[in-house]
Amino acid sequence: MLRHSPSAARTRQLALLVLCAGSLMVILDQTIVNVALPSIQADLGFSQSELAWVVNAYLIAFGGLLLLAGRLGDLIGRKRVFLAGLAVFTGASLWCGLSTSQEMLIVARFVQGAGAAISSAVILGMIVTMFAEPGARAKAIGIYSFVGAGGASIGLLAGGVLTQILTWHWIFLVNLPIGIAVALLGVRLLRTDRGIGLRQGADGVGAMLVTAALMLGVYTILRSADGDWDSTRTLVLGAATLVLLAGFVLRQVTAKKPLLSLRIFRSRQLTGGNVVLALMLAGMFGQFFLGCLYLQHVLHYSPLEIGLAYLPVAGTIGTLSVGLSPRLNARYGERTVLLASLVSVVAGLTLLARAPVDGVYVVDVLPAFLLLGAGGGLGFPALVTLAMSGATPSDSGLASGVVNTTQQVGGALGLAVLAALATVRTDLLLAEGHSSVAALNGGYHLGFGVAAGIVAIGAVVAAVVLRPRQVRGSTPARSSDVIRSETGA
Repeated sequence: MLRHSPSAARTRQLALLVLCAGSLMVILDQTIVNVALPSIQADLGFSQSELAWVVNAYLIAFGGLLLLAGRLGDLIGRKRVFLAGLAVFTGASLWCGLSTSQEMLIVARFVQGAGAAISSAVILGMIVTMFAEPGARAKAIGIYSFVGAGGASIGLLAGGVLTQILTWHWIFLVNLPIGIAVALLGVRLLRTDRGIGLRQGADGVGAMLVTAALMLGVYTILRSADGDWDSTRTLVLGAATLVLLAGFVLRQVTAKKPLLSLRIFRSRQLTGGNVVLALMLAGMFGQFFLGCLYLQHVLHYSPLEIGLAYLPVAGTIGTLSVGLSPRLNARYGERTVLLASLVSVVAGLTLLARAPVDGVYVVDVLPAFLLLGAGGGLGFPALVTLAMSGATPSDSGLASGVVNTTQQVGGALGLAVLAALATVRTDLLLAEGHSSVAALNGGYHLGFGVAAGIVAIGAVVAAVVLRPRQVRGSTPARSSDVIRSETGA
């Protein structure tokens, strides 16, 4: 068959690189801006509270549109949605780079987040559909996982270099040549798919409910991250989010052509995998945030030094996710590899929870980072494979949107909780007379410890909920067989 010919295989590999380049551009943009925030504040006159909206505007649009964009990919074609999102993201990046006022930059960042959501929501679904064979799919997901996990570290380094050598404008303008090149290659290399048609799930009411719920939910989480988690306003917003979500679920149960067919959650692997993914990323995102603060405020690293400090994390993730992870998953099964990786993450977070005020990088930080890199490099590909295993080809875009939404909401919620706990602990230590550095470090210790506990809960859920796969002397099941066996269809 054509799909097994050398030319077809090479085209698939090139298409995978195009998709990963698009994903990397989006992921880099989420972290590269953090290093440039002080320069943006000084140039455009942001106050400290207003400056947060440079990040928040992007995250609200990004987290709110992922699920809808993923389903649109199933309905009208994933290639079409990917290229449309890429065009919006690239155009908004130019808008951001040319911004001369606070309002202009914040609106541009919102549009940029929307473009990021539209393009990235369908990438995983395209990869799963493109690589049907278990071995090839495992390798492709490993590469995708490396891009996702390692891109954040690279973003810190790139942000430091561009901001110090040029200006903050270039952290956005650098997306233009990359976006144009990815779009041109995508038109040529990505397979055109028509989708199943809008009539199969064009639920306008459901789309508005879920988008409003997710945007409001992300906004609420971001407010709570600023220490406003117990205020009346935050509680009201949280309650409104739950009401919108309940309305969306009710709509999907009663609609003739629902936007989100709830039957996909009957897959034990898909549902359980997303729960574990949320818990793992809650700990990992919190670690990334608190780790940067520890290096900056306790060990007094510069932005460029912080980026360099995190390179071993990216290197370990890349080595394991692309090389070793697919072979281990094939030999021992994703569940077994996942459990080992979660133990590695817990061990790394536990080491960071003991890092001293006068810590030495090689002794007190690097071993923890290597354990975290090993856990991410082995665990993320296994989790993505498990979470996508119950999706049929017609639902792969939706499942991809669910996985991406799980990552964003889980990471944002974990960051909010851990940042709030660390702040409370720091304030208590300051009140007791500890030095500012010791109080900060005590707060970070609590955050790392709680993060370790969250990931440990994820390991328990994985052990209890996820089913082991037969790996010796058995023929890998097709995705359609998996969904039938797990849903009882």
